[in-house]
Amino acid sequence: MAEAAAGVSRFKANYAVQHKMEPFYKGGKVQLDQAGQHLFCMCGTRVSVLEVASGTVLRSLEQEDQEDITAFDLSPDDQVLVTASRALLLAQWAWREGSVTRLWKAVHTAPVAAMAFDPTSTLLATGGCDGAVRVWDVVRHYGTHHLRGSPGVVHLVAFHPDPARLLLFSSAADAAIRVWSLQSRSCLAVLTAHYSAVTSLVFSADGHTMLSSGRDKICIVWDLQSHQSMRTVPVFESVEAAVLLPDKPMPELGVKSPGLHFLTAGSQGLLRVWEAASGQCVYTEPRPPGPGRELTHCALAPAAGLLLSVTADHHVLLYEASSLQLRKQFAGYTEEVLDVRFLGPEDSHIVVASNSPCLKVFELQTSACQILHGHTDIVLALDVFRKGWLFASCAKDQSIRLWRMNKAGQVACVAQGSGHTHSVGTVCCSRLKESFLVTGSQDCTVKLWPLPEVLLSKSSAPSGSPILLQAQATQRCHDKDINSVAIAPNDKLLATGSQDRTAKLWALPQCQLLGVFSGHRRGLWCVQFSPMDQVLATASADGTIKLWALQDFSCLKTFEGHDASVLKVAFVSRGTQLLSSGSDGLVKLWTIKSNECVRTLDAHEDKVWGLHCSRLDDRALTGGSDSRVILWKDVTEEEQVQEQARLEEQVVKQQELDNLLHERRFLRALGLAISLDRPHTVLTVIQAIRRDPEACEQLENTVLSLRHDQKEALLRFCVTWNTNSRHCHEAQAVLGVLLRHEPPEELLAYEGLQAALEALLPYTERHFQRLSRTLQQATFLDFLWHNMKLSPLPAPQPSETT
Repeated sequence: MAEAAAGVSRFKANYAVQHKMEPFYKGGKVQLDQAGQHLFCMCGTRVSVLEVASGTVLRSLEQEDQEDITAFDLSPDDQVLVTASRALLLAQWAWREGSVTRLWKAVHTAPVAAMAFDPTSTLLATGGCDGAVRVWDVVRHYGTHHLRGSPGVVHLVAFHPDPARLLLFSSAADAAIRVWSLQSRSCLAVLTAHYSAVTSLVFSADGHTMLSSGRDKICIVWDLQSHQSMRTVPVFESVEAAVLLPDKPMPELGVKSPGLHFLTAGSQGLLRVWEAASGQCVYTEPRPPGPGRELTHCALAPAAGLLLSVTADHHVLLYEASSLQLRKQFAGYTEEVLDVRFLGPEDSHIVVASNSPCLKVFELQTSACQILHGHTDIVLALDVFRKGWLFASCAKDQSIRLWRMNKAGQVACVAQGSGHTHSVGTVCCSRLKESFLVTGSQDCTVKLWPLPEVLLSKSSAPSGSPILLQAQATQRCHDKDINSVAIAPNDKLLATGSQDRTAKLWALPQCQLLGVFSGHRRGLWCVQFSPMDQVLATASADGTIKLWALQDFSCLKTFEGHDASVLKVAFVSRGTQLLSSGSDGLVKLWTIKSNECVRTLDAHEDKVWGLHCSRLDDRALTGGSDSRVILWKDVTEEEQVQEQARLEEQVVKQQELDNLLHERRFLRALGLAISLDRPHTVLTVIQAIRRDPEACEQLENTVLSLRHDQKEALLRFCVTWNTNSRHCHEAQAVLGVLLRHEPPEELLAYEGLQAALEALLPYTERHFQRLSRTLQQATFLDFLWHNMKLSPLPAPQPSETT
């Protein structure tokens, strides 16, 4: 019995969300505060505020209208944030508290496309899709200017850095730059030299020079006194942003002589430094690997010494401004997550495969992200070797890659292999030693890849190009796509699951067929060996999980509960329980012995493709089509401790309640019974009070001495008691006290009063009718009793013998 009890205690009962990684940037503007401590990103209907040091989202600011945010800007003093939504409303935020301090109509007839503060943080300019530019005083709360004349969408506005000059610059669809005087409320000049959309305007420190960049592959230096172009610099790429560098030597960036130097970011995906005087490129960033590196935004935070750039695939990169050394990078949007795995011997990192050729490795403690390039098409699956340093990935590009993480957390590709003729959809690493891996493909074959000795020797650290892997064995296993492969804990068996509705068991390393598992009605998404028993688990698109015996290939158990396809299954609790994830967005915990679903975890909003358990079996990781990666923590022991403490506290309180009733201290007893939230115990106390000779006065004093929240609870209990004819008298007595002595305005302030009255009225009427009938019957009986005339009893007859 003791062993059985110990076994039960090892079962998991619940998981709780420990950490959630959600999208915080979906395209649009990104801005750093002056100190470089917070990052502001547009994310659909909200603006995310990210703490740079920890990588955590501190706040998500969403307007009441819940419409998409079209523009935002943070004031130069970092105090005020203003957002504009598609509902044509502007919101002014105290962003540190997450509260809106002011909300007003934008007056534009179309959404606001651009926004900028002046250097004093007093004036705000908004450029609309209606071709209008408006200026607002955010301190005194009124509109100061309405500037018309721009054709089409005004997508760029900027104030002159000298607040005394009161100049505003804007650019619209005609690629011209308009200079507005706020004093005369007129357009001073129209600067026409660009042939395509102007993407940025930046000013020199003295305010005499302006640099404009455009998608026409040129940057222009303007003299703001004569409003003439001084220099046109061809940069040979569509420029999305340009930044003027501080006027000081930066030898690492090729800035050696004094003069105007600027940095560009654009379609080539490289940061480049240009000398304005000569028009020469003096520094080019080393080309980063991988596609999707077009840069969409770039900004300088001089006080923090940081340069910010954003890529087309929503990666945010922070560089040292003086050397362009990458300091940090964040993945703003992970798209559809297809697989997840823990990394490191202590599960300190996770690797995520999303709908992209890139892999993302996150350090759980800091959310720092490393982006791994190598595959040329979407990565479909991952698996990690036993020690946690080495892991494998496979992709639609028909290849596999091996990656190694060093002790500093840096990951590099160490080997690659190709040979499949179609997408490689699943991979599994050997379990006992780092000796081989197996892949399954849409070409209906599995391949066994042995790991070269050079990868496994501790002395050699592969550098340069990855080692080429060669397949040792290839076997056609199924008639349709192979969705899952699994290697047994002893490395001697291989299981394959296919779209052809069967799973098969193979002997390794020759890949000899041992048997077929048939019984699912639709294709299989996952197969998994039990770590303890000779059992195989299969998850299918028919919404079921089945357990199979390896000896005779018979079905041992079937688990039903998911409403759609079961995509992943994993053994937990030393093989006694299962975790499953499905297309319904649910993660379920099953106990094998009882066939029971112990817990359903609902935190995803779409298919959960990825599921992995930590090596200590105390955490789980899930990733889904909703772009969320969720880290779950096993809270079974914590909840058991809390439940035990709660039970002990209840026993103590029950004993205290009995003592109070015995001592006739009814007020304390009633308050304690209400805090226990036990209506029957409260009823017992009320009944004890009503048995008192001075019951009416005692009840009044006790009820009226309760706190407001306790009276609310008592009213809820009265609703329950009033439904029963045996307890309705206590309910009516309490109601009588409340209605007679509580002022109407206080009664109206009770939470849920209307619902309580609606529940009380019909039963009270029924009790009143029942009492009325009883009273009538009693009166009738009394009347009959008093009016009955009984005939006298007959006198006894004398006996004949006498």
